[in-house]
Amino acid sequence: MTYDLVLKGGEVVFPGQGVEQATLAVRDGRIAAVLDASERPAARRVLDCRGKHVFPGLIDPHTHIGFGDKENDWDTETRTAALGGVTGLMSFWRGNELLQSTGTWRAEADKHAAVDFGFHFGITSHAHVAELKSAMATHGVLSIKVYLMYKGATGAAKGFTEVDDGLLYAALATGASIPGAVVGVHCENTEVIPFFREPLKSAGRDDLRAWDEQSPGFLETENVFRVAYFGEKAGCPVNIVHMSSAESLDLVRRMRHPNRPPIHVETCIHYLSLSHDEPIGAIGKVNPPLRSQADIDGLWEGVRDGAISTIGSDHVPRKKSTKGPSIWEATAGFPGIAQILPVMIEEGYFKREIALETLAAATSSNVAALYRLPRKGRIAPGYDADFAVVDLDGVTQVQASDYPSNSDYSPYEGKRLRGRVEATVLRGTVLVDNGQWVDEQAPSGRYLHRR
Repeated sequence: MTYDLVLKGGEVVFPGQGVEQATLAVRDGRIAAVLDASERPAARRVLDCRGKHVFPGLIDPHTHIGFGDKENDWDTETRTAALGGVTGLMSFWRGNELLQSTGTWRAEADKHAAVDFGFHFGITSHAHVAELKSAMATHGVLSIKVYLMYKGATGAAKGFTEVDDGLLYAALATGASIPGAVVGVHCENTEVIPFFREPLKSAGRDDLRAWDEQSPGFLETENVFRVAYFGEKAGCPVNIVHMSSAESLDLVRRMRHPNRPPIHVETCIHYLSLSHDEPIGAIGKVNPPLRSQADIDGLWEGVRDGAISTIGSDHVPRKKSTKGPSIWEATAGFPGIAQILPVMIEEGYFKREIALETLAAATSSNVAALYRLPRKGRIAPGYDADFAVVDLDGVTQVQASDYPSNSDYSPYEGKRLRGRVEATVLRGTVLVDNGQWVDEQAPSGRYLHRR
């Protein structure tokens, strides 16, 4: 029997299970067999993975494609993702209406995406809630996001006038009526922020820590309680996206109960690796803000014990020129999709001795399970042949110029992270080999339609 592709003799990372040396055989884009490392099956192509670790391809649950160069982001950002071992991503889609506009945005991705992709719907109005069921059924989207940071004056400045607790509860009640739906929420009490912000600005503060002080962690935690409590009353699972505060995680631990709807938690790599003391100034501006080292350590414990189930990048591919002239005027967010795996390996595996299978679960199988992504996230027969081949002894020296992203900077610029992605395989197609994009490959991403 001849296979299309064989990954020979690697240390295979089975999410949530363990690491075992094995040979992986691929046919027709799927994993056909997990074989003993001693076997030598015939194949049209063989990747020698001896001495390397084979992870399931990463699935980034939190990206903002189109926030950089909208015409080209699907091309540049998905190629950047593949260089980091990411074979799938979920991106937020927001529009005046969802049912009609989503198809156009999907068509752009179909033409240009190098990795598989799916959507979350951004909810900012009651009109969005009214069309949710039909839009979700039509476009195969089971996840939404409510932006509590766009309440009141903050939202009005961006043209959002309906974001309030009533919209939140309406979204939760509708989500509860859709099997498999998950309502994600950006938790940040913007109504209290001016109390802290104005004295900081008056004092002439323009440092990264000031951005944390104007929106301290307890403002996230207060919103987490509101979301989880409303979710319980509405009977709807909730997902606290990009959690930044250890206090917020402690609250979730206390509120979880077997007889209540699940409270899922996602964090992002910057909340696990960058503090408000980083010497990067406005480059580090993000919402919610970067926090203290104590918050970083507390969130890592949540990754270790499973209280945090998914990890993403919150990738925003804007230019460095938008990050100023001061922290108050700078845009929020930064790129990071290509650094997920090196950060996990450096900060999680090497520095904190968190098992590789735990990290793989948070970046692959848990994402696939939460968002009901078919045939994704595991290394087992019948699943899509999506892999990231990693040299743990290799080094990723972060340079923005090494990636095709529209963004021309990185908050990790110059950092030396242990772990190097050697190869990326998407449904049996080698997209990246020896750390380099395989130029002859046409756009190969497919839409992740969910039911």
